[in-house]
Amino acid sequence: MKIVWLCHYFAPEMGAPQARLLEMSQAFREAGHDVAAVTCFPNHPTGVLRAEDVGVSYRRDDIDGIAVHRCRSYVAPNKGIVKKTLGHLSFMFTSYSGISRASRETPPDVVIVSSPTFFSVITAWLWCAPRGIPWVFEVRDLWPAVFVELGVLKNRLVIWVLERMELFLYRRATRVVTVTKSFKDHIARRGIDPLKISVVTNGVDLDRFSPGPREEKFGHSKGLAGKFVVLYLGAHGISHALGRMLDVAERLRDLEDVRIVLVGEGAEKDRIVGDAARRKIENVVFHAGVPKDEVVRWYRLAHVGLVPLRDVPLFTTFIPSKMFELLACGLPVVGSVAGEAAEILTASGGARVVKPEDVVAIELAIRALRDDAGMRKRMGDAGREFVVAHYSRRKLAADYLSILEGVK
Repeated sequence: MKIVWLCHYFAPEMGAPQARLLEMSQAFREAGHDVAAVTCFPNHPTGVLRAEDVGVSYRRDDIDGIAVHRCRSYVAPNKGIVKKTLGHLSFMFTSYSGISRASRETPPDVVIVSSPTFFSVITAWLWCAPRGIPWVFEVRDLWPAVFVELGVLKNRLVIWVLERMELFLYRRATRVVTVTKSFKDHIARRGIDPLKISVVTNGVDLDRFSPGPREEKFGHSKGLAGKFVVLYLGAHGISHALGRMLDVAERLRDLEDVRIVLVGEGAEKDRIVGDAARRKIENVVFHAGVPKDEVVRWYRLAHVGLVPLRDVPLFTTFIPSKMFELLACGLPVVGSVAGEAAEILTASGGARVVKPEDVVAIELAIRALRDDAGMRKRMGDAGREFVVAHYSRRKLAADYLSILEGVK
């Protein structure tokens, strides 16, 4: 089977969508299928192109046997809804020719378009429909609902238009695949046939993400030698309530060995860094985003992993993919989440789950884990066993392939 992904984000960029799509593609390849991706030139989250990509309108790369067709698009940092929207709109147009180029090598049996946003979903529909090629609408975020909940989108007419467009595309898709059961329920309540919707959650590459020794030299190079490291690694966006981690840090000032370490980039980072400087919070360490190969080193350096989300009703439907990576590395987790993510973390036995943005509860959970190495070890072992049993990316890829076989 020839499978073509259409997605704004792809490796070597860092992030949950990039990891999901690359690891799924690798698993599809291992199962004997031909896989291609149509995407942008790498620029997320900084909005800066690599030197070799400047001025290039198209290029075909190869990543682990996956043909990656890169199309030119407007690039901007991961901040500011207007510029980000322009980037997605530009890819909507250029990706049409990208799918055509990919199909010249081998015509696709199915196209999977991964959203957000759904502008590229329009491209998949326009390209596939006249050719009679089935296409799958993969929903990784409820867009535009998330921006409405966060107060980013307020214009009633714009919201109405986007929601009508969203429902139109759900109905035109051959199949809808969501990453959470809650997303499926949300979409079904809006009139889409639940039999048309499947769930393939995020998971983790168990070979890559695994427990290992703490690299003391690495910790020393980051100024964290001898420190109790509480780590958040990921996007610094409006969804993650990282400002609350500054409040937690203030409450932990009496513990001189504790450092809350925030690794990554995003729309909120400058504000959070500035706030920490203004408040003279010295037990928070900021670090730039890191390449994929360095992520596991950070997880093994840490004593506790953080999985925070804002206290917004819609976020009860979200499952942050980083929590599977943390658990797979045997790292105990403090999850300030609700809904489906909270249920999974609680079931894992590898996490202390508290309400979103509950500063006092997060503080107390960190204190308890700092003071009890035995508890950290028990939680780490339980978390690893849980993801091995339920969230192996290879198993999830097999589930995905069974869905694709049904629409081919």
